[in-house]
Amino acid sequence: MFTKSNKDALTATEITNSHNILGNGTTVEGSITTAGNLRIDGKVIGAITSKAKLILGPNAWVQGNIIAQNADIEGAVEGTIDVSGLLTLKRTAAIKGDISTGKLVFEEGAKFNGKCKMDASSLLAKPTKEAPQAATSNVTPSPMKVPEGKAPTPDGKEK
Repeated sequence: MFTKSNKDALTATEITNSHNILGNGTTVEGSITTAGNLRIDGKVIGAITSKAKLILGPNAWVQGNIIAQNADIEGAVEGTIDVSGLLTLKRTAAIKGDISTGKLVFEEGAKFNGKCKMDASSLLAKPTKEAPQAATSNVTPSPMKVPEGKAPTPDGKEK
């Protein structure tokens, strides 16, 4: 019954490539959700979700949880940060909360107080070439014989 013309329909690529900006001096109270890139230079009190890249400028201040595909943070965040791809904490970043990310770049000077969880799936991936197996042996070690009165102490010296 309702149809959109080709001119009105947005493709997924167009939505993802859209750029949204919250300027310096602007305050938003509430959640922000976008499929495109988002740059924040103002203040947000609430959750932020971006299916693309999130950039927090040096004057940005966020009190709430963040979910994004990739993020560059220069400002302050009080809340959890969940980035599936690359999270870059610039030298002016100040984070108070837990981080969960696939990859992390932490520039000198950035401040972080919380727990960090990296994506373990890349650490557990099988190598492309099999690693050589360690040699095994069926040899049983014989007990060490120490001459009477010459027993070593835990620090390796003799009594």
